[in-house]
Parts: sequence; C-alpha cells; structure tokens
Amino acid sequence: MQARTPLFTPVLIAGCVIILVSFAIRASFGVFQIPIAEEFGWLRSEFSLAIAIQNLAWGIGQPLFGAAAEKLGDRRAIIIGALVYAAGLVLSSFAVSPQAHQWYEVLVGFGIAGTGMGVILAVVGRAASDENRSMSLAIATAAGSGGQILGAPVAEWLLGMMPWQTVFLVFAAAILAVLMVLPMMRAPAASKIELQESMGEILGKAFRDPSYTLIFLGFFSCGYQLSFITAHFPAFVTEMCGPIQPGGVLHGLGVTTTSALGAVSIALIGAANIGGTLLAGWAGKRWSKKYLLAGIYAARTVIGAVFILLPITPVSVIVFSVAMGSLWLATVPLTAGLVAHLYGLRYMGTLYGIVFLSHQLGSFLGVWLGGRMYDAFGDYTFVWWIGVGVGAFSAIVHLPVRENRVTGGVLA
Repeated sequence: MQARTPLFTPVLIAGCVIILVSFAIRASFGVFQIPIAEEFGWLRSEFSLAIAIQNLAWGIGQPLFGAAAEKLGDRRAIIIGALVYAAGLVLSSFAVSPQAHQWYEVLVGFGIAGTGMGVILAVVGRAASDENRSMSLAIATAAGSGGQILGAPVAEWLLGMMPWQTVFLVFAAAILAVLMVLPMMRAPAASKIELQESMGEILGKAFRDPSYTLIFLGFFSCGYQLSFITAHFPAFVTEMCGPIQPGGVLHGLGVTTTSALGAVSIALIGAANIGGTLLAGWAGKRWSKKYLLAGIYAARTVIGAVFILLPITPVSVIVFSVAMGSLWLATVPLTAGLVAHLYGLRYMGTLYGIVFLSHQLGSFLGVWLGGRMYDAFGDYTFVWWIGVGVGAFSAIVHLPVRENRVTGGVLA
C-alpha cells in the first residue's frame, strides 16, 4: 500500500508564518484611518487613496514577483519583498503629507506582493501532493485570516501605548523577522513536461482561453468588497453603529466603544474565515470549483444587501462580520486551484498573479471610492451598494468557466 503524503510540510508551515505576519500588518491599516486623518487634519479620502494605491501596487507587483520567483527563486523573491515592505513602513512613519503617504504605500504594496499569497501559494502548491493541494492552499490562505485576527486588535492595542509612527516601525521589524523561516521554503522542481513549455507559451494559452478571462473578471469584486471593508469598516462601525449598551455582553467583554467594536469586527471576520477557507479547500477537492465560487459570490451579495438595509447595531455588526468572514478568503484557494488545474503548476505564480491584478484593481476602486463617497455624501451607503452589484456580477461570470485542463494548446 502506498504511504499517504503528509499534509503539513515544512514548506506549508513556513508559508503560513510568512502570510500570517504579512497579512496581519496589511489588515491593520483601517485602524490608522481616523488617527492619521485627525492628527494632520486630512480628508478621509487622502489616507484612503494611500491605502488604495497600496492595493493597486500589490496587484501590479503580484505577477512581477510571481515571475521573479520562477526566474530567480522563491526565497530570493520573498527576501526582496520583505525588504521593500519594511522600507515602505519605515518611510511611512516619517511621512507628514498625504502625497508622501501615497508614494510610500507603493513600496508597501509591492512588499505585500513579495510576501503574500501569490508567491507563497505557488510554492505551497508545487510542494503539495495532488491529494493535498486543495487543502494545503486553503490552510495557507487561512493563515492570512489568522493575520487578520491579530492585525487590527494588535494595532489598536499598540496605538494605546505609542504613536502610530512607532507602530509602523514595530511592524517593519516584524516583517523582517519572518525571514528566519525561509530555509524551510524548498519546493520541488518542475516536471519535465512543464519545463518543456516556456512562460510565453503558457501565457498565450491562458490569454486565448475565455475561461481565464472570466476568472480574471470575476476576481474583481472579491478585491472590491474585501479591501473596502478592511480599510473602511472600522471607521464605518465607529460612526454609524448604534451605541454599545452598558451591562451587555460586549460591554462585559471590554468592548465599550464603537471604535473598539470596529477593530473587533475585523478580527471576527478573520476568525470566521479560517473555518470558511478550510471548508472551501475541502469542498474544492470534491465539487466543481466554478460553482463553489459562484455560490460564494452570490452569498456575499445577499449578506451585504441585507446588512445595509437593516439598522446598524452592535448585534448586526457581529452577525455580518461572522457571515461575511466565513466567505472572506474562501475564493482564494478555489481560484488558485482552478488556475493550477487549468494551466499547471510551473507558472502558477505568474498566472495567478495576473488574475490577482483584477482583484487589486477592485481593491483600489473599493478603497478609493469609499473615501471619495464619504467626503461627498458623509456616509458609505452608495459605495456599499456598488459592492453588492459587483458581487452579483462575479457570481454570474463564473458559471460559463470550463474546468477542463489545457493540454497541447487546447482544452482537453
């Protein structure tokens, strides 16, 4: 009897550590929205644009770092990413103008690309066996949710002890510290069949395949919804949620202000997403990935519409956070797994990186529009409904995707 390959490998463990820290820092930026704007007297849209630029740079950098990992080696690409990430955080800590923050967030965005899911998932995917690949990708993605659980509350806690500038320096040290696990990141070489095809040939196959285009378009709403919520939901809850009643459960747990509830909501989303992402990885091995993706986007659409239509209370915030969190990054292992299934593992980093660019275009628009619409109308209602609409669009466009593997330039 053939021995089963282990699910948890050194590559998977190291990848989870890197993604967890990278995403913890990235997920905390919404907590700085109000402190930075109030210190300098900026409009909400100024810091929102900085976060939006960060997301756009992340998207542009993702296929570049994917290609760099495939040409220079995974570990070298991760080292470059961590150094750029830390540099962006350090420089941001000294920024005193909106324009400076916006420029430095380009470095932060490229740093996230080098230490985030595009590079890490490609390594994890190559290192995992066929039977474990879907679940391995889900576990690595869930590590990002673990970072989200820690990021916002830790940032809120640190802000209670030190200025935001010092918190940025602490985060810069943290992202450099993850380089200690790099010796564990050793993925097997590509197969002989995969080595026979150049990156240009694989990209040509993908670009000629309508399914790749549909996957690209469908990932847009994921970025829009997730980044808008990450960047603006703490402020949204702070300003629009009903008061937390003394003597209630939340008050008893120490959550006494809507500001604290905003930070906790991001952590709740991350906690719920761990289970949701693992469930998506388990389901992706058993059922059609495109139908699972369509279902996730449809469910997000319904949840978002119901939340904004009902009165916003501490209870509705918690229910929304758990419900949306269970679907949060569930799209990532399914999308990455679908790309790997269709086009192979050799250039998965680059191919997923290009698809992820659509995600980050949505991220840019969600974060930027959130700030602009808030300054224009005084609330987030209009931009929220746009998120509901693009979610419905993504649910529809995944339905025609074909799941046959590409072989010899044609769909088998």
